[in-house]
Amino acid sequence: MVDIDAAIGYVIAHGDPVERARLAFIRNGAPPPPHIVERIAAGQTFDGGWPATGDSEIASVDATCFRLGEVDDLGGLRGPAVERALTWLATSQRRDGSWQENESLAPEAPVWAMPGDPEATFYLTSVAGYWLTVASVESRPSWDSPYEHAATLNAAARFAVSQLRPDGTWPSFLAAGWHLAGLLHGEQFFYESARVQLVLGDRLGDMSPADVAAMGAALSRLNLGDEQLMEGIRKRLGESQRTDGGWDSDEGPTFDVNTTLMAIRACR
Repeated sequence: MVDIDAAIGYVIAHGDPVERARLAFIRNGAPPPPHIVERIAAGQTFDGGWPATGDSEIASVDATCFRLGEVDDLGGLRGPAVERALTWLATSQRRDGSWQENESLAPEAPVWAMPGDPEATFYLTSVAGYWLTVASVESRPSWDSPYEHAATLNAAARFAVSQLRPDGTWPSFLAAGWHLAGLLHGEQFFYESARVQLVLGDRLGDMSPADVAAMGAALSRLNLGDEQLMEGIRKRLGESQRTDGGWDSDEGPTFDVNTTLMAIRACR
């Protein structure tokens, strides 16, 4: 069983001001101080995306989606900074409905964001489509209401569906799966989304604690995942929680607080 109090204590003890503000909103909906949101928005490029590193002026799809996740934990995907980022994502979409990073980012890009790599293209398309889906849910009263980036989302979903294998698996990294499920469900590819979620459930036992936390947070954000899958996620998180209340990140201790925040969100 997850010890939520210990997890909260870990974030308070080890988190930076942005992470502690995210915790406050996740716990009780407390709005962040204005300077916290301004601090994140200040890092945007002129085009509206966020760069992968502080000294770069080239916006990154991967970094922009990470920042949107932070902003979502601070009160939801709304406001001028979010609108600029979503518009940048929409205008950066390729003609086939996919996303790739700028070629100039190749020397420093991680494998999941390598320009020109098919697996990275599928992953970035799933993640960008996921966050545009979350934003669409926030901005309209029902699925039938018009959405500014509806054509972008539809193109992304059709690209993703064209790449799915008959058994419901996808030609990319595991983490593409839970984002993909959200994108496909939002675009009414319900059967395909359900197949992806079945695959994720079958893979649950092999996932790292960070992957389990990320999947739980992503699915719960859009009210996806049946009770059996979500119960399995909570069970795995309870088994992998450290004695200090946190969870290990797959990217090193620097990101342990972020992983812990996702675990809290998954169990909310």
